[in-house]
Amino acid sequence: MKGLLGLGLVLLASVALTHVLLQDNGYVLLSYGSWSVETSLALFAGLNLLLWLLLYALLRSVINLFSVPGRIHNWRQQRAQQQAQASLIQGLIEVSEGHWAVAEKTLLRHVEHSKTPLLNYLAAARAAQQLGEHERRDEYLQRAHESMPSADIAVGLTQAELQLSHQQLEQALATLMHLKSIAPRHAYVLKLLKKLYVRLQDWDALKLLLPELKKRKVLSTSQLQDLELELYTHLLNATLQPGSKDDVRSIWQSMPKSLRQRASMIHIYVPLLIQSGQQENARTLINETLRRDWDDVLCEMLMRINVSDPAVQQNIAEAWLKQQADNPVLLRLLARLSLQNKLWGKARSYLEASLGVRPDSETSLELGLLLQRMGEEQAASDCFREGLQLMARYEMPEIPAIIDHTPLAVAPPAVIPMDIPKEERQEELPEADAGPDVNESGKEPAWIREAPVGVNILFA
Repeated sequence: MKGLLGLGLVLLASVALTHVLLQDNGYVLLSYGSWSVETSLALFAGLNLLLWLLLYALLRSVINLFSVPGRIHNWRQQRAQQQAQASLIQGLIEVSEGHWAVAEKTLLRHVEHSKTPLLNYLAAARAAQQLGEHERRDEYLQRAHESMPSADIAVGLTQAELQLSHQQLEQALATLMHLKSIAPRHAYVLKLLKKLYVRLQDWDALKLLLPELKKRKVLSTSQLQDLELELYTHLLNATLQPGSKDDVRSIWQSMPKSLRQRASMIHIYVPLLIQSGQQENARTLINETLRRDWDDVLCEMLMRINVSDPAVQQNIAEAWLKQQADNPVLLRLLARLSLQNKLWGKARSYLEASLGVRPDSETSLELGLLLQRMGEEQAASDCFREGLQLMARYEMPEIPAIIDHTPLAVAPPAVIPMDIPKEERQEELPEADAGPDVNESGKEPAWIREAPVGVNILFA
């Protein structure tokens, strides 16, 4: 559009000039000594214009002639840069395909002409790392830093990643600490530090880094929760190690409240409390947790605790029946508490109710032991057989009849004391002042002293 407009203006100007010249062609006289030249003004102007055009063309030709070497140099340089760019692209492709040796050579082929030598050296360092040439890797990283000193963070992060992948953990720690001093808020630096601390199992350092990870939102919510769980699990377990200065409860109190309410964390903490001799604290925590959210695993753990006041604990547990009436784990817990309170009939009822909801080998064996002590040998044998079948996970095979009917040699039955009075076998006994495991004389009943090892689970 602009070209057409310009052409139109030139045509108009030509028409106007032609019209003027037709009216008066003009006259020009040039005289020098005895020489004189006469011509029209139009011809004189045309010759001047032509002369100037010739002078301009001559001048441009001379300039172009002298600029030929420079233009050739620029052409060569541009061609070299194009080759360097092509080598960079091809080298990155080779790196992606895992052709490490070819990638290293390709990336370095025209690196001196590359506009981005930093990328060439960083990619070459990764290729050398994969080839196991760690000295060349460090050399390429040094060249990358020299090619662009302002890219210290990029070079440092690449170096830290390569050191981590090569298990050079101490060197990686030094690199990352240097980067953290330069860019303390850099998210990827913090992420690599987290990864390094986990590998080093430096949980104290990771605990100090955790607030910064939260503040900078380096990890997602789920990743952060998993990290907190892993961190405090190791810190809790470390309290039981010889020479540990931390107490398991102090570590627990330092946790975020949301983490202390997670069932998976409580599952870890309660056994540690029991191992450290803080069974009462463990019982209190379990009761508080089960009152808020039911958990079969914690109910199982409560069975393993030596309760100092089984009557109180039984009242608490029986209140849970309102929401967990058909829970076999709770019913088994109540059975054990009833045994500790010498409520034999109630213990039997709870064990039978638990088996009615879900057959279980351990519950069957416990009921069998109780029935055996109550003198119901046939019912006890049935429970033992059922428990063994559940443990074996298949029906017990029938024993084929012996053809000659020769009786098998049978070992004499073991003498099992029967200390539970007949009137107490089906009825509940009042709570004894001396505790669940002693009789009126202050000694343990013979049926407890002489019971098999498995009975210890029942009456712990």
